[in-house]
Amino acid sequence: MKIATPSPTGYVRVQLDEGDALHVLHPKSIVAYQGDPRSREDRFMDIGGVYRKKKWIRSRLQGTSEFLLGLPPGCSLETIDIPEDSSLLFDFRHVAMFSDGMTFKSKILKWKTAWITRELIRIKFSGPGTLGVLTAGDLAAIQLHPDRPLFVDKSALVAYPEDAEIKLSVYGNSLASQHMNVQWELRGSGPVLIQTGSRDTGLQDKLTGDGWFKRLLREVLPFGSVYIK
Repeated sequence: MKIATPSPTGYVRVQLDEGDALHVLHPKSIVAYQGDPRSREDRFMDIGGVYRKKKWIRSRLQGTSEFLLGLPPGCSLETIDIPEDSSLLFDFRHVAMFSDGMTFKSKILKWKTAWITRELIRIKFSGPGTLGVLTAGDLAAIQLHPDRPLFVDKSALVAYPEDAEIKLSVYGNSLASQHMNVQWELRGSGPVLIQTGSRDTGLQDKLTGDGWFKRLLREVLPFGSVYIK
């Protein structure tokens, strides 16, 4: 099996050999397929008891074939090798595909964390196998330390070890803590996976020189989008 993301990104090319099989969790993202039409099988998947009434469609593709998977703007897909004893807990929304033979189960988070974040479960995958993860921007890994805390924007956290000590927090002085998103504070050992796409719209405006006043003028002035850059 070969998974390649061209540069600039926008789609993923997946090539399967005779003995390969892959589960795709967003079948509508398959924009082109070349292979035996009978080699694709769609089915419902049920993610644990918590989501017993919510079902998703997944596609199982097998055998010699090739397909293109379209990506949302600004997103990328990273592949991760998952060992048999992996302890990483994933936000299931980021999982785009996984190789056949892998198992997964839902893990209920601590009630205090779930109440604040409205995130009730995360998913633990067991390999060996390959996991395709969809992220805003690129995917970065930082190793946890048992005594030195790691702070991560809660919207950027893709996966963390099951036995990590985790709570909601902010950091810095009072001004810093008042002007940041809620952070996950983590301690422990093992890798934390983080999506690095910036959520700071103000930063984008500064880089492009595009403030609210310019945007307003483009809307209200005749031919504003032509003359105001």
